[in-house]
Amino acid sequence: MKASKQWLENVAWLCVFFMLTACGSARIARQAQSEVPTLSPEEQRKYEYFFLEATNLMAKEQYAAAFDLYKHCLDINPKASSALHGIGKLYLHLGQTKQAQDAMEKAVANDPDNYWYQEALATFYQGQRKSDDAIRVYEQIADRYPNYRTDALANLYELYGRKNAYDNSLHTLNRLEIQLGKSEYITMEKYRIYLSKRDMEKAYAELEELVKEYPLNLRYRVILADTYLQNDRTDEAYTILEKVLSEDPNNAMATLSFANYYDKTGQKELYEAQIDRVLANKEISTDIKFNMLQYLIHRVEAEKKDSTYLIARFNSVMEQDAESTNIALLYVQYLLSKDMQKEAVPVLEHILQLEPEHTASRFALLNTAIKENNADKVIKIAAPGVELHPDVMEFYYYLGMAYYQKEEYVKALDTYKSALEHAPADTPLELKSDFYSIMGDLYHSLGKVDEMYLAYDSALICNPENISTLNNYAYHLSTRSKDLDKALEMSFKTIKAEPKNGTYLDTYAWILFMKKRYSEAKIYIDDALKSGAAEDDTVLEHAGDIYYMNDDLSNALYYWQLSQDKGNASQVLKDKIRRRRYIPDEKK
Repeated sequence: MKASKQWLENVAWLCVFFMLTACGSARIARQAQSEVPTLSPEEQRKYEYFFLEATNLMAKEQYAAAFDLYKHCLDINPKASSALHGIGKLYLHLGQTKQAQDAMEKAVANDPDNYWYQEALATFYQGQRKSDDAIRVYEQIADRYPNYRTDALANLYELYGRKNAYDNSLHTLNRLEIQLGKSEYITMEKYRIYLSKRDMEKAYAELEELVKEYPLNLRYRVILADTYLQNDRTDEAYTILEKVLSEDPNNAMATLSFANYYDKTGQKELYEAQIDRVLANKEISTDIKFNMLQYLIHRVEAEKKDSTYLIARFNSVMEQDAESTNIALLYVQYLLSKDMQKEAVPVLEHILQLEPEHTASRFALLNTAIKENNADKVIKIAAPGVELHPDVMEFYYYLGMAYYQKEEYVKALDTYKSALEHAPADTPLELKSDFYSIMGDLYHSLGKVDEMYLAYDSALICNPENISTLNNYAYHLSTRSKDLDKALEMSFKTIKAEPKNGTYLDTYAWILFMKKRYSEAKIYIDDALKSGAAEDDTVLEHAGDIYYMNDDLSNALYYWQLSQDKGNASQVLKDKIRRRRYIPDEKK
């Protein structure tokens, strides 16, 4: 930060320097002659030559060479302000502030009538936080050039302000006002200072003078009324506002100020009526209406009013300012804070019509569709999200899951492939792993076994601890009696990670069953049933199979029948019940 500031100061010095040199060699000659009257014509020509060369080298940022030439200029004329000024800036560039200050102070001392040298020195003092020195030089500039050097006065005002020197600040503003005439900025600054000094009469007088100076400017009158209102001079405020509205019935500022007046004087019904006029006034900016609605939200919450009051006003503003995204977003935030998701949907849809790329609104709308478990709505919202934001992986995820839910497996698969193609470089490997895992499940649904295993392998490469992938991979291996040792190892990781997960316990039990380790399988299937899996018809069928192989036909029939009662319509299951024995399912 320090280096950046130094660079900016150096640029400022260079700008001032180039303005100086624009005056030409004739001016340099005049300065040199006045500084050293005895300088010979030959010495004068040498000085001018080396000085201009130094200036050119400065412009080319060849600072070392420029420094040498400035030094040579000072050998010719030790009191030459132009060379002292130039070498002072070079010292500053080198970070040698003491030498820079010394050179620039000498430049001013040798040529006290040169504005640019004084201004550069004052700026230097400011940069070095030498406020008193900067004030001294700026005061000299302002005194020497009273009719056109307003920038010096502006700098003085800033410096006095930092020191809370109220009287000096007011004096400086008065000098500016003489040169520039009355203005809102100067008047309001003087008003603010008088308030700080607790001199209310003079504070009001400043605003009253502004109104007299510009009697046709209604804005200044409303500012005065607002000031009266803030300080409990309500009758005077009312008189001004009433007169403004009689001259301009649609004046937005006065309309808003009247609402503040009614609020200040406790006229609740008139206040609310005036608020409605403000919100319905097309002349009042949407920013003001936005702030008004924010205030109303806090007020309604504090007064514990029914939300109907605010909703009516939001709807009114939405009709007037249909193109305002900010007001619509504020409305959505309020509705969601009241758990009114259904009412927020049309507002969110309106926002997306205005700004299709508004990601937050699309996600809020998507969340509502997901809660409704409405796959068609999810697709309608997420599909444009993928098109507009191809690097936002969440849109792909929900779009793919919606297609999956609708059993449109090819579309779902294409969605996840596209997600992986467009994934930014910083996409977490865990997320990529999840995408590959879902692709594996989709390939299984499409009967593409080899592709399924490849997808699961990719998922585990990205994240070896992807528990759901390990479970599904292990289960599909077991149903095909393939790589059962590998399947058992994978499944063991899942129950170690989540020992109370009924689905993972069922997978582990089934692999043990396929390995003919029936007594162990019974232990884990019992744990699965105790862990919330007793409602799953597949788990119940597995339980029956395992009990049968443990010579418990009674419980085997019980679980087979329960599986059927839960909706398992498998012909193999029916044959098991009818024939009262285990029958392998060749289709698995």
